[in-house]
Amino acid sequence: MAKLKITLTRSLIGRNEKQRATVKALGLNKMQSSVVQEDTPVIRGMIKKVDFLLTVEEIAE
Repeated sequence: MAKLKITLTRSLIGRNEKQRATVKALGLNKMQSSVVQEDTPVIRGMIKKVDFLLTVEEIAE
């Protein structure tokens, strides 16, 4: 299964609690922090909700 590298590129200051909770659930907490997640429909949905805050790259295995 493919993997995604997700990086938080914009600040959470001024964002509502649902957006902050979604970013935290993805495993991100500070600006420029990155995580690698499996490419699943659940993760894709979370990314779509806060895509304006993130940078997403696909990692080939």
